[in-house]
Amino acid sequence: MSDKANPPASAKDLARKPRGFPDKREGLIHAQARLVETVTGVYRQWGFEALETSAFEYADSLGKFLPDADRPNAGVFAIQDDDEQWMALRYDLTAPLARFVAEQGQGLGRPFRRYAAGPVWRNEKPGPGRFREFWQCDADTVGAPGFHADAEMIAMGAEALRAIGMKPGEFVIRVNTRRLLNGVLDSVGAENAGTRLAILRALDKLDRLGASGVADLLGAGRKDESGDFTKGAGLDAAAVKRLLAFAEAGAATRAVTLANLAKAAGFTEEGKAGLAELEAIALALEALGAPEDDVKIDPSVVRGLEYYTGPVFEAELLREVTGEDGKTYRIGSIGGGGRYDDLVARFTGETVPATGFSIGISRLAAALAILGEGAKLDGPVVVLNLDKDNPGLALGLAAELRRAGLRAEAYMGASGMRPQMKYADRRASPAVVIVGGDEVAKGTVTIKDLEMGALKAQAITSNEEYREARPGQIEVPRDQMVAAVRAIVEAQT
Repeated sequence: MSDKANPPASAKDLARKPRGFPDKREGLIHAQARLVETVTGVYRQWGFEALETSAFEYADSLGKFLPDADRPNAGVFAIQDDDEQWMALRYDLTAPLARFVAEQGQGLGRPFRRYAAGPVWRNEKPGPGRFREFWQCDADTVGAPGFHADAEMIAMGAEALRAIGMKPGEFVIRVNTRRLLNGVLDSVGAENAGTRLAILRALDKLDRLGASGVADLLGAGRKDESGDFTKGAGLDAAAVKRLLAFAEAGAATRAVTLANLAKAAGFTEEGKAGLAELEAIALALEALGAPEDDVKIDPSVVRGLEYYTGPVFEAELLREVTGEDGKTYRIGSIGGGGRYDDLVARFTGETVPATGFSIGISRLAAALAILGEGAKLDGPVVVLNLDKDNPGLALGLAAELRRAGLRAEAYMGASGMRPQMKYADRRASPAVVIVGGDEVAKGTVTIKDLEMGALKAQAITSNEEYREARPGQIEVPRDQMVAAVRAIVEAQT
């Protein structure tokens, strides 16, 4: 291999990480852990059991993402084992489930209801908000053919989003079915695979481009703001009108949406079958108590229809944020799922009904951080070390706090009080414990509530007033230290 392909790295250049693999600090780690705990708690409450599979699977079990002989890393990160078989880091949590079900056979029992959470890896080009490693949290039912199983996934997904703090109107799970979409494509005479794909891509842009932009893409084509031209699907005006009526039929209650869809796509055999699927799901959602605001039937949902064999659902955050450029953005998709009856058949030749729902934990954690609702940092109480020659006092006080069940540490180093206080702020400490010569002589400790102190300090206008007021600072007898610190910590959680 040439030197140009592997240029020598300076010592400074060695400190770099691969693109698309994020480093995570405590705030994000805690946010993800809280989300996983909350979501899997909902899954368990609905009767699902945990399953953990290996990070690696044999590459030939990954279905559509199977590397070919010339491209062993196409879409996945693959290595060759010592027996010359290709192994790949799992692309999602569903392919390992299909392999597990096939491997266990009839002894597993059906239906099999499992949930799983963990990282997945994709060998794709990274970009803003697009990583090669990220966490997902899935629930799947294998062996249940009825549409009530799909409805259960949808209702459970909505409950999980509510459990993490989403309020009514802040999210929606949109539901469609492949068969209904096939029916409307048939009704406009779209038989060519390229034309059908062009139509799907156009309908997928309804939220972003609006009806007029989608109409252009369904017809002759569209020129965007940059001047670039996208060739359209080439449909006539009548076909465009029918497809727009279909795509816009979901802006109403479930009952009205179903009635609109019956007019727009329910007259072909495939369309009738798809409509029956959605009607069955709507009835089950009503029985499950899924609120209308949480779940919408939306025929414009077209993503994943090459993979799913029936109903498909997409979870979207509706809350908006203002970017640094002053523009308003919607965070968008944070999960989804659908019915995939063909996946296990790859291993067994037997069609096994299956349906599932997945929440993108990494994306959701990032979204909550943008919204200012990430996990609050609960740093340790810091005991300042004011006796540089004998740190034993600070070490002992920190140990006493830990024995009482509090998170605490003694400052390590020989810095003065100001740097130590800055360190405590950087660690998001709820409080610091200060024991100097005066405190030792009196048998007391000084405790500074950093959160309360910061709030009170906002109203102080001079250094003299600050020194006199000592905002958020109390002095207590030595034997009351633990109780005083505990009260501060509990008040901040």
